Amino acid sequence: MDNPINVPVDDPKADTEWNDILRKHGVIPEKPPSPTPLIEEALLEARKQAYDNRLENKGLDELDELEDDEDAEFLEKYRKQRIAELSSVSQSSVFNQVYPLQKPDYSRDVTEASRKAFVLVHLTSSLGTNIESRLLTELWRKLARKFGDVKFCEIRGDMCIEGYPNKNTPTILVYHDGDIKRQLVTLRELAGPKTGIKGNSSDLEQLLVEVGALKANDSRLLHLESHNEPGIPTTRNNVPNSDSADDGSDWE
Repeated sequence: MDNPINVPVDDPKADTEWNDILRKHGVIPEKPPSPTPLIEEALLEARKQAYDNRLENKGLDELDELEDDEDAEFLEKYRKQRIAELSSVSQSSVFNQVYPLQKPDYSRDVTEASRKAFVLVHLTSSLGTNIESRLLTELWRKLARKFGDVKFCEIRGDMCIEGYPNKNTPTILVYHDGDIKRQLVTLRELAGPKTGIKGNSSDLEQLLVEVGALKANDSRLLHLESHNEPGIPTTRNNVPNSDSADDGSDWE
């Protein structure tokens, strides 16, 4: 048997005529495809999407100011679309206030109500010294007025769940389709006592987008900065619903 011939290869990754011959005969592997075309394609697609969505989140007054810069037919189509969106939001804005809850009515006012709209419950502290709970009560009022299609409710934690510890308040419970979708125990997942409605990556408007209560392109939202999505806790033991609103033994 003939001994194999050692073919000199200086750099198998080099783009040379000699290496092309070796690749043709299977002596060295083919070059991996260059990522440049894929990157360029992605950049072109991003620019196209940015252009197509250039009118997103523009108010009616802002659209009027673009009459000299945009195609009249396209602008009129977009204006009608925006008016339809605003009309839809207006028709579904039936709450517009914070609803105080009573434990006997929890199933009706929260669990059942969440089959028609998102319901957010604030379990408040029994102590007036709980800064985060007092802050969330004020933010709840502002959110309720701004997003009338979402139902915002409040009930004292220990009145909803017997023995519920004040250290776990404020607690936010997000309901939809008759079930709890998200829970936040205190505001530590957001920005603690610095939590706001908007202005940072952990604001309450962003929370509403994350849980699906609002669309990211909702015209009522200001620009939401890009951020890493915070972890979503999966523990759901003894979260109040139609069957277990009075069981809080495992919350300690």
